[in-house]
Amino acid sequence: MNKDLKSLMEEKEIPEGFIKVTDQPVTTLSSEQKVILNRKGNVLFNEGDIESARRIFITTGYSDGLTRVGDKYSEKNQELKALKLYLLAHNNRKAEPIYDKIAGTISALLKD
Repeated sequence: MNKDLKSLMEEKEIPEGFIKVTDQPVTTLSSEQKVILNRKGNVLFNEGDIESARRIFITTGYSDGLTRVGDKYSEKNQELKALKLYLLAHNNRKAEPIYDKIAGTISALLKD
């Protein structure tokens, strides 16, 4: 791994433009790069920087991190944001209650 990148990650700095903002994990990251990024994401998450952690976890496809960020959104009643992360994490157990809530809302709207 590039030593400059590794030292930046250790200093808790993320190089500009390195983190993806799309929904699919980067397939060209090595296992070592994923580990470093996931550790950084965990640090950011624990420090309360949920959005930066989310971007890293999407970049790496780290399902546990995606689920934890989804849980934070769910706690804030942002179920659609949470659902997106649960789907990216392939966490159907967490997604199902949101599907049920959406279905209930649609049913209630159709009855009126």
